[in-house]
Amino acid sequence: MKKVNVAIVGATGAVGTKILEKLLERDFPMDSIKLLASKRSAGLEITANGQTFIVEETVPESFEGIDIAFFSAGGNISKMFVSEAVDRGAVVIDNTSAYRMIKDIPLVVPEVNPEALKRHSGIIANPNCSTIQMVTALEPIRQKLGLSRVIVSTYQAVSGAGIEAIDELQKQSTEFESRTTNNATLLPTGSGKRFYPIAFNAIPQIDAFDSSGYTLEELKMINETKKIFEDDKLHVSATCVRIPVVSGHSESVYFEIENEDTSVADIKSLLENAPGIVLQDNPDKQSYPMALFAEGEDAVFVGRIRKDPDHPKGFHMWVVTDNLLKGAALNSVQIAECLINEKG
Repeated sequence: MKKVNVAIVGATGAVGTKILEKLLERDFPMDSIKLLASKRSAGLEITANGQTFIVEETVPESFEGIDIAFFSAGGNISKMFVSEAVDRGAVVIDNTSAYRMIKDIPLVVPEVNPEALKRHSGIIANPNCSTIQMVTALEPIRQKLGLSRVIVSTYQAVSGAGIEAIDELQKQSTEFESRTTNNATLLPTGSGKRFYPIAFNAIPQIDAFDSSGYTLEELKMINETKKIFEDDKLHVSATCVRIPVVSGHSESVYFEIENEDTSVADIKSLLENAPGIVLQDNPDKQSYPMALFAEGEDAVFVGRIRKDPDHPKGFHMWVVTDNLLKGAALNSVQIAECLINEKG
């Protein structure tokens, strides 16, 4: 298999470091790898899988000779450098929201819509972390039973807001006795006018509010799900909540199918044979997915599957995954693997 030259933009961040780890762990066919970040991070050393790498400043010339460039440094950086990478011949896999909803740019989860990769013109968008795990769990159901409505409530880890949010949670947890908000500087959103402690709390806001009353995180889940499934008629609604968990997003997903004569056993059968999914659903033994045990794991864990008591086509399930892995870094690396396998 042909080896490629790889770059990671945002290599010092929470997702960037995981991308590097997954590339090495999965023996991705690399001839070289370049770690890129801001000027202030240039010269830093990053160690992964027993190897040490030196971080370089991101400049347009960084992408000379690069075949695949992973971007995870924020939307503004992507808008600044993605075109520079593409112009120099790289295929960009972008982890930010900068390109997700642009019509001709594929938004890809390899277990769901790998065929969309054939339509790329140099840029491939990685979906929102919460969207990835939900559509991965819904796809085998959608394929066999149809899908008409999805209502999701998320319980999202602070790592989704970056390393600084993890640090703030840990600091607040040790200072909780004071019960003050003086050390809250990041959540619910950096652009907000007010900040709240996340330790021992649940904040029903992720990102800024839209005029509709939904947050941008909720709108991402709604719009991205429709784009990935290529179904504008699908009814989707979301409520996104930040909770004091370091890693691992959890979701309560209600969905309605088209076939009324479907049992819980039918749903379980579809999920236990689906790629990327681990079914954990044994109420008698209190076996169900939990963020604590999903951290560091690649799979999307699904459990608590039950039929809605009032709707003959409605079901509920609980979906958990490591948001930094399948929710971001792993999904990006899987996209790159699909590209490599396609070229052979």
